Amino acid sequence: MAARVAGPPVAGGARGAIPDNAYKAGPLSRPRPQGVSGLAIGFVLISTAPAKEHEVYTELLRVKGIVELHPLFGEYDLIAKVEAEDFNALGQLVVDKIRSVPGVIDTKTLTGIKF
Repeated sequence: MAARVAGPPVAGGARGAIPDNAYKAGPLSRPRPQGVSGLAIGFVLISTAPAKEHEVYTELLRVKGIVELHPLFGEYDLIAKVEAEDFNALGQLVVDKIRSVPGVIDTKTLTGIKF
C-alpha cells in the first residue's frame, strides 16, 4: 500500500479533494499584521545555534511581519513567511528583526511573487 503524503488541501470540486471549509490553519499560522498589505512576500530559512531552536522560535513569534513560522529538520531549523509593504521593508525586517535575535546564526531569504 502506498503511503499518503500530506499536503495542502485541493480546492474546488475534484474527486477526493478536501472541501475549502475543511482546512483549518495550524497553531503556527497567524493572520497578516494590520497595516501590511502583503505587497512583498518572503520565506526566510533560519539556522540557529545548537540547542537554541526553541528560544529563537519563541522570540520570532513576537516579530511583527512574520505571518507563519514553522520548525524544520535538516540544514535549516526554522522557516518564516514574512510580509511587508515593499522589498526594502522586507529586507529591513530580516536584518533588523530576524537576524538580530540571539541564537540566529544564518538566514537565507527567498522572495515571492503573486501570479
